[in-house]
Amino acid sequence: MKMKKILGITGIALASTLVLAACSTKSEKSTDSSKKEEVVFATVGTTAPFSYEENGNLTGYDIEVAKAVFKDSDKYEVKFKKTEWSSIFTGLDSGKYQMGGNNISYSAERASKYLYSYPIGATPSVLTVAKDSDIKSYDDIAGHSTQVVQGTSSVTQLEEFNKSHSDNPVTLNYTNENITQILTNLNDGKADFKIFDAPTVNSIIKNQNLSNLKTIDLKSSEQPYIYFLFADGQDDLQTFVNKRLKELQKDGTLAELAEKYLGSKDYIPTASDLKVPTGK
Repeated sequence: MKMKKILGITGIALASTLVLAACSTKSEKSTDSSKKEEVVFATVGTTAPFSYEENGNLTGYDIEVAKAVFKDSDKYEVKFKKTEWSSIFTGLDSGKYQMGGNNISYSAERASKYLYSYPIGATPSVLTVAKDSDIKSYDDIAGHSTQVVQGTSSVTQLEEFNKSHSDNPVTLNYTNENITQILTNLNDGKADFKIFDAPTVNSIIKNQNLSNLKTIDLKSSEQPYIYFLFADGQDDLQTFVNKRLKELQKDGTLAELAEKYLGSKDYIPTASDLKVPTGK
């Protein structure tokens, strides 16, 4: 009788030990998962096809490429944050965000403050005008008006244009409106032209039925790539993302996403173009 009682107590103790061990293992796994480093990715969320909302969720080329980059990562967990264009950069400055992406091109000024990824896509620019416009080429924009957003590459481009055309400069009307609103204004005759990337313009003209607009290809000696940005000091994150971008380019994921969101798989960098921009 005593032996049975002792065995019963031993069995209960063993079972309790196993339960505690299982709970401990589960707790350790949970703790390991919570140790992932959170990467707050800032984007605008209103510039299709790069970042926009669909059924209440952020999507678009930049967003889906970022999701693919961080998929199954043991070290990082990405969290997307919708914000204003200028706030992407102030947030990176303050450390509020570790990473940003929203059809972001290269500029020497940005490169002096932030880290760049490898290129994630190519976005050749087009000149958008009304169908009956007297603007037939880039040289014809002198004396005409356009809406621009402060801090964008097109502002820099047009400011340089005005330096060499001081007798008949382009009128730059600064705005906080997004590109859809700007193109709608252009369609309604409230401006004369807009310079922006082809994938975005073509998507908006089609989706918003802006039937009064047409595009003119702009020649360039350089491929206008877009990138992810990282806050200063995020060198390890930059290395991780660039390694993943190389893998996604090789396995066809970038081409698949470009086909779906940008309209052509031709809008991706080649393997030899996977370099951090230096401006040289």
